[in-house]
Order: sequence, then structure tokens, then C-alpha cells
Amino acid sequence: MPDRLSEAQPQRALPRTARTWLVASAALLCAGGVALSLVSHRDATAQSATTRPSTTAPAARGLPDFADLVEQVGPSVVNIRTQSKVRTARAEGGGPDEEMQEFLRRFFGIPIPRIDPRRGQPQPQPRQDSPDDEESVPRGVGSGFVISSDGYVMTNAHVVDGADEVTVRLTDKREFKAKVIGADKRTDVAVLKIEASGLPAVRFGDVNRVRVGEWVIAIGSPFDLDNTVTAGIVSAKARDTGDLVPFIQTDVAINPGNSGGPLINLRGEVVGVNSQIYSRSGGYMGISFAIPIDEASRVADQLRSQGRVVRGRIGVQIGEVTKDVAESLGLGKAGGALVRSVEPGGPADKAGLEAGDIITRFDGKAVERWNDLPRLVGATRPGTRSTLQVFRRGSNKELSVTVAELEAEAKATAPANGGAEKPAKPAPAALAALGLSVSDLSEAQRRELKLKAGVRIDAVDGAAARAGLREGDVILSLANTEVTDVKQLEALVARQDKGRPLNLLFRRGEWAQYAVIRPGR
Repeated sequence: MPDRLSEAQPQRALPRTARTWLVASAALLCAGGVALSLVSHRDATAQSATTRPSTTAPAARGLPDFADLVEQVGPSVVNIRTQSKVRTARAEGGGPDEEMQEFLRRFFGIPIPRIDPRRGQPQPQPRQDSPDDEESVPRGVGSGFVISSDGYVMTNAHVVDGADEVTVRLTDKREFKAKVIGADKRTDVAVLKIEASGLPAVRFGDVNRVRVGEWVIAIGSPFDLDNTVTAGIVSAKARDTGDLVPFIQTDVAINPGNSGGPLINLRGEVVGVNSQIYSRSGGYMGISFAIPIDEASRVADQLRSQGRVVRGRIGVQIGEVTKDVAESLGLGKAGGALVRSVEPGGPADKAGLEAGDIITRFDGKAVERWNDLPRLVGATRPGTRSTLQVFRRGSNKELSVTVAELEAEAKATAPANGGAEKPAKPAPAALAALGLSVSDLSEAQRRELKLKAGVRIDAVDGAAARAGLREGDVILSLANTEVTDVKQLEALVARQDKGRPLNLLFRRGEWAQYAVIRPGR
């Protein structure tokens, strides 16, 4: 039977040591510490006898208190509302029925006549050439923060994108119509200006000092709830999400309306601009991203000075260098940016860069990952003469390139088909062992592909097919040696160790990339 206490069952007194253990345990639990301490029978007895707390237990470390921090930075955070203007036809009357009729007319094209509520008769339709009224309709809500006391405010570009009117509301409830000074969609940063002075501006922190695991808070207007404070930790730095910005990842609760608000460290400094979340539902799911404040500040400075952001470009398409490719090339470690194609006549082409080169440094700065290069080049002023260190066919080279200005992205050109196909010839023994059947490029094919040399793959099987090669690909180099024709390629393959992987640079359409062929697999 269950051991239940009732009035008919007298309670038995516990031994003194046991009572002391329970009291000590309850005190520890009620204290709200972050660690549990287990008190032994002997310690509990000794503590009861001396009536003094144990000095051997480690002091519990409490959670940080953000109250002073919020009081310090909170007044610099603003609520941003956007409106769009829509045209509405002039009409008399009103009421819910007419609003519904107007909704059906405007959004679904249903020709419902206007009814005079006093007479129940259709009203005459307004003339087509009569002027319509413009009405401001709420469009969205976001957040921002004051970056200078004379009224400049930073927020996200997507917060104000497409808005006809922008209203900034301060924590003291004052509202101002804001002018959009500039917005940069590539980094999702925008700068607004309101006619106010003496505003409390935020302080920028050093992103390089941000550590994974440190506490940060966000202040903003999620779901239009002004001055909402959420807290968490930095989960990762330099997180790549496919954008131009290396994001700060946190587990701070960020929801619609938080966009554009500040991410603040425990020193009261802004280290990021809350911009994105990872979500399958549209709401917070434990992962959020902030634009590093150093990136956002550089963009904001250009927006304030010239209304737009000027970035550099060198005219290359790049890709990742995998571990297998790096090892097969003798690069040492996977790093750098693989040049997959070079824009004809562009800065990189004039500098002598070739498809298949691996860019390892730009102006002395290491290109650790392939997407570091667009950020380094983009931050360089157009017209600057910069140095490129590239790894080409087993050795390092230095090239000098003049950075051009990045413009709107051009549409990719259709890949060349390599000319008319030729019947496949029997493959030499060395190439057949790799599963390759190849032929020399004709003069017309070279001109069309803009290649000086190379060998076309006519058929593929075995190890070459497993490496991802296809019919129509053009082999440019093998084992860090440029390929000129079929005879030379056969000789190169024959000299290689039959059991070792072979690195092969090939071109597919407009793109060059590496493949690693593993014989005998």
C-alpha cells in the first residue's frame, strides 16, 4: 500500500542528523544557486553542532544582472514603424459593410456597387478621371539605435525597404518622421536621420574581443512590444550563411520586430546588429544572427558620407578548396579560394590570374576560407593596386591587381558546348585504366572556349566517373602540370604512381574546378 500520512497515522520523528541533512539541503535549494551540494552525514552533524555554514563548499556563481546595463543602453534604442501609401477611391458613407465591399473591389476585382446606407440604393460610381485619396497603411515594425547625438539611427535595410514613410519613436515616446539616408542590401544595413539633438548614442565595441560563450543582450520591439530585453550567449563567430557578412551567432531570443536592434555586451557596448534568425516556423527557434558592428559601421560611414556603398572587385568566380584537393596538390591544408573562372578583360585577367589558381593571400591577409576573399576585396577601395598570392601547379606566385568597382551582378552566360562532338577514339592504355577517353581540342573549340590548350573528355568510366568527371569536360592540368594535348596527357599519367590519387583541373562550361581520381577503387 502507498505510504500516505493521515490524521489516524501518527508521524514518527526523524533522527536529529537526518533532520539536519534535510534542513541543509532545503536551504541550499531555496538559495537559488546554480550548483547542488551534497552534504554527507558527518558534515551535516558537524554543521548542526557548530551552527555555522560549511566553509569547504565552493561559492555558487550567480547569473549576471542586466538591470544597470538596460538602464544605460535602453534610451538609445528606438522603435521603427513603416507605412506604405495606397490609393483609395473617394466614396461617401462608411461602416463595416462598405469596408468589406471596398476590400472585395480592390483585392479581388469583384464589381460590387456602392450602396447608399440611407436609401439602400446603389450610389453612382466615381468617374475614372477623378482623383483618388492616398492613405498610409502600416507596413511593418522594426528596431534601431542612435549612433550619433544629432539624430542618425542605424537599422536593417530590410526594415525600411519599400517604405514610403518611416517613423522613429524614442523611449520617451517622442516620434519623428525619419529620412532614409541610405540602405545597403548586401549587408542589410540602413541609416536614418531624424531632426533631433542631444540624443543618447551607443558606444561601439571591439568585435575581435567578442568571445564565444560570453553573455550578450538584445533590446528591440519584437511583435511591436517596445523596449523588450532578451539575453543569451554568443554561440559562434564568423558564421557563414551565404551572405557577404560573417555573422555573430547567438541564442538570444530574436523575433519579428527585433530586426535592426543592437546586440550588447556586458560592458554596454554594441557589438552587432540583430538581423536574421534560423526558423522553420517564422519565430525564434534558438538560433539568431547579428551583423558584426565593425562591418555595419564601415557601411554606415559610407552611407552617411555618399549615400551608397562602394566596393571593390577583381572579376573572378571562386569556389571552395576541399581537403582532398589540397592534399593532392601539395597545398598543405584546405584553405584559400579556388579560381573557377576569370572574367575576360577584367582586373584578374589583366593581372595574369588563371582558372585553377588558388588565391591564398590578398594584400598580405590570409584567405582562410574561400568566402573570405569577397569580403577582403569588397572592403578595398576601387583603384587600389593590391597583391595576390596564388598557388599554381605546385608553387606560389605573386601577382599585382588593380581593384575595380563592384557593380550590379551580371547574369551568367550560357556555358559553351565545346563545339561539335567527335566520335570517341580508343583510349591509350594509361588513360583507359582511369576510365578516360579523350581527344585534342580543335582550333575552333579553343577559340570558342578561349583556351590555349587542353584535352576534351569524349567518354568517362570507372575511377574518372567516380571522381565526378563527365563527357564534354576539358582537362587543363594533371598533377600540377599543364596539359597541352592527348599525347602529353598520356605521358603524364604513365609517369604517376599507380596507387596514388591524381589531382586534375578541368573546365565544365564556364567553370574550372578540381577532381581527385583514385585509381583502383
